[in-house]
Amino acid sequence: MTAGAPDWGDRPGTVICLGLSAFDYIWQVERLPEGRSDKVRAPEFLTKGGGMAATAAVAVARLGGRPSFWGRAGEDREGAAMRDELAAEGVDVSGFRLFGGARSSISGVFVDPAGERHIANFRGQGLPPAPDWLPLDAVAKAGAILADPRWPEGAEAAFAAARKVGIPTILDADVADREVFERLLPLTDHAIFSAPALLGFAGADTEGALGSVAAFGCRIAAVTLGGDGVLWREHGATASRPALPVAIVDTTGAGDVFHGAYALAIAKGAPTAHAMEFAGVAAALKCTQAGGRRGIPTLEQTMRFWRDNS
Repeated sequence: MTAGAPDWGDRPGTVICLGLSAFDYIWQVERLPEGRSDKVRAPEFLTKGGGMAATAAVAVARLGGRPSFWGRAGEDREGAAMRDELAAEGVDVSGFRLFGGARSSISGVFVDPAGERHIANFRGQGLPPAPDWLPLDAVAKAGAILADPRWPEGAEAAFAAARKVGIPTILDADVADREVFERLLPLTDHAIFSAPALLGFAGADTEGALGSVAAFGCRIAAVTLGGDGVLWREHGATASRPALPVAIVDTTGAGDVFHGAYALAIAKGAPTAHAMEFAGVAAALKCTQAGGRRGIPTLEQTMRFWRDNS
């Protein structure tokens, strides 16, 4: 690990995060359910905003950046709660639209004492796919654009606008249909897959799979490996960084925090290896607390932990 504060200059770290915002109902359980009709006790219960891009935006805010969230939700109780929570975290929600007659995305999350989780997600209903209302002129003022694959029409529009003005694009490549990746990867500069998503898209040979992703024109092709850290391909060479050992309480949102922290570092001009390390530290710290957002660290906490474990 690299000791000391990051030398990122004075860029403001403006990041547009586009994609999924979901409302999470979280049960902290004694064990995960097994078999049919199983019942388990939940010593703790939480309700919080979630979703990949939305949680990444909160991570950018906590880490001292300037995030905006662009996405869709229903004009319902969950949609209003998600918008208000993001705004309270310092996220610009002017590009987060609530649609009348639509239903917001909702997740039920079971988390066991080891921090592992099972998630059931209702993707929402009646949300119009067209991105024609997005404020795409704002892309030119951003330092980076981060998108997940849950709203491909919006991600494609934002990434295409970013390509025209040279703003780096970062794809949070979680599990999605193959055609979604084939649509977005040619517009992606930094493709960071989860391990299951990379396996499903390009096969079990990890380095070969990263090469397949890079063949779409991605400058960085990466995969997060949980406790085994992160592996990436850049300029035809492969590099890796280990995960920091922490006492895991809950891994919910760790990948989202990784992507948000990485996008912030890229927006501030950090080199790839430095951005990967920074993101890994922030994600590891998040895992030490329950909930997808409650454990997201501040920049000061992240840098202190980074220095202490270098």
